Amino acid sequence: MSGPAATQLVDTNVFGELSRPRPNPGVLAWSAGVRQIAVSVITVEEVSFGLSRRPIDRVRAWFDQFLARHCEVLDVTRAIATLAGTLRGQLAARGQVRTQADLLIGATAAHHGLTLVTRNVRDFEGCGIGVWDPFAS
Repeated sequence: MSGPAATQLVDTNVFGELSRPRPNPGVLAWSAGVRQIAVSVITVEEVSFGLSRRPIDRVRAWFDQFLARHCEVLDVTRAIATLAGTLRGQLAARGQVRTQADLLIGATAAHHGLTLVTRNVRDFEGCGIGVWDPFAS
């Protein structure tokens, strides 16, 4: 939907890309203009899970520092959980199965009126949110 100027919620795969030694040029260009972003607690959980499973001290330090400097961490509230469950049920009824984590992230974006920055655009189709892929830029 929109590019770097819009208010944005950042998906887990964007953090993974930024932590690489040589990130995708589109993601780098996007991040150069970022001062403050929003991130779901679900993304914090997903990154923490990944770093527990395969610890990389450099990435853990980068992630913790990036969160502290640039991110507003958004909680999953009752309203967000209800919206996520409703969306997941509606999509499943149409044969479009989505993960609970993705729908919680999508519902967080919808609830706060944020554009979601993600490589996984198809995972959020039908969620009624703006999605932007910096990998395609």
